Formats: sequence, C-alpha cells, structure tokens
Amino acid sequence: MKAQTKADLAMLLVTLFWGSSYLFMQMGLTDLATFNLIGIRFGIAFVLAALFFHKRILRPSRKTVWHALILGAILFGVFATVTAGVKTTAASQAGFLVSLTVIFVPLLSILLKNRPENRVFFGAALAVVGIGMLTLTEHLQISRGDLLCIAAALCYATHIIVTGKLAPQSDAIQLGVYQLGFAALFGLLFSFAIETPRLPHSPKAWLAVLVLSILCSAIGFVVQTIAQQYTSPTHTGLIFSLEPVFAAVFAFLLTGETLSVRGYIGAALVLVSVLIAEIDFKQWRRGKKQNTATIAKQDLPL
Repeated sequence: MKAQTKADLAMLLVTLFWGSSYLFMQMGLTDLATFNLIGIRFGIAFVLAALFFHKRILRPSRKTVWHALILGAILFGVFATVTAGVKTTAASQAGFLVSLTVIFVPLLSILLKNRPENRVFFGAALAVVGIGMLTLTEHLQISRGDLLCIAAALCYATHIIVTGKLAPQSDAIQLGVYQLGFAALFGLLFSFAIETPRLPHSPKAWLAVLVLSILCSAIGFVVQTIAQQYTSPTHTGLIFSLEPVFAAVFAFLLTGETLSVRGYIGAALVLVSVLIAEIDFKQWRRGKKQNTATIAKQDLPL
C-alpha cells in the first residue's frame, strides 16, 4: 500500500473520530459543565501527547511557549463555543455548521491581503443559503446554539491561519503538544472561576470524556500531524469535509436524531459549498488529463 493511501486512510479515521465528537460532547455535558469538560478533555490529551512525544517536547524555547499560549487560547475559544453550542442544537446540525471553517479560512485571508479564488465566494454564498435552511425557524430566528457553532467555525478558521503563521517559527511537535496543555489550563481556570469543577461520576460521562480525550484529541492531533506529511492538501480537505456526514451518521445510529427535510437540504448545500471552496476542479481535471497522457505514452509500442 502506498504511503499516500495509508495517510489518507489515517486521515479518514481521524475524521471519523471528530465526526463522533459532537455526540460525545453532548454525553459529557450531562455530567459536567462546559469549561469543566474542556479542562478534563484537553488535560488528558496533553498528558498522553506529552508521553508520546516526551523526547521532542523537552526544553522548549520561550518563543515556542508564547506561540503555544496564543494557539491554546484560540483552541480554547473553538471548543468553548462548540461545546456550549451542542447543548442546544442537534449534533448533526453542529457538525455541518462547524464545517464552515473551510469557507471562513480563505475569507479571513483577505485580511492578510490574500484574495481567495472566485469559487470560494460562490461557495460562501451557497453556504449562507444552506445555513438559512438548516437553522432559521419559521419566525426567521436562529438559535443560540447554532450561533455558537458558527462562532466555533470562525474561531477554528482563525486557529488554522494563526497556526500557519506561527508553526514555521517553532518546533511543530512542541507547538502542537503545548497548545493542548494551554487549552486545558484555560478550561480549568474558567471552570474554577465560574463553575464547580468535578470528575465525571457516571460510566456514560467517563466514556464520553475518554473518547474525546484519547481518540478525538490526543490520537487525532498526533495522527493528523504525521499523516499530513504524506498526502496533499486537496486530499486532506476532501476527507475532512466528510466530518459533518459522520456526525449525522453517529447521531442517527446512536440516538435516532434526524433533521427536517428542509434541514437535510440545507445540510447538503453546506456540504456542497465546502467542497466547492476546498477543491480546485480545474486543476483536478488538468491533473487527470496529464495522468491519462502519461499512461498513453507508456502504452505506446517502442
């Protein structure tokens, strides 16, 4: 099996884990408050990632620690909004809304004077229509949970852009591990300040915390870091676009959660908008033509 195929399968597994996370966040919130859950989740993930990369994370530079603090704060913002959001919105709906990250990344890049391609604007317009069908009520109101999930997508897009700026200046593994630690620290600080922190006290909540910590955070971040070295950004984006699909499948299989017909149409539009923004179809077609020409030349008799 080729290295890229293995990497793509690994990324697919990570996407499967992340698709399940919305449902497990809802399960964890039955026992724990928002910041409490974030603190425990990322605390366990940090310890596991630190043990895995223990030789790489020793003696980080001040710059790396500072950069990890910035990224950890943004990462905390991502999960504070999405964890609070899934309290009052469907897990499948949350998955489709958070996938708008793919739309927000190129749009935010305008602030850095990097104008996105025209297909991104078309995808954004289609996403707005999809969001309206997915979230608006008969009175043209959007729920607080849906707004928080959209805010999470915006925070995650910011995290991706800032990571792109800071990662080349620091050790990527150290940055990845320590940002988990800072996200846990922020979660615990906020929990002690405005909540009553505690450990889960039911098997269901412990299952949710362990799945979120081990599969979705520790293994997810480690596998992503390794796998992205062997596959293309296009493959990665295409695979990650399946996350909301997995979220909807898990929600249906485990809890019987469904959307309305209008909701499914809106979700489909959001998914299509993500694919339009992520994939350069012109380049993909050119690549296929080049591959076909290469194969034809190889088949010519000498």
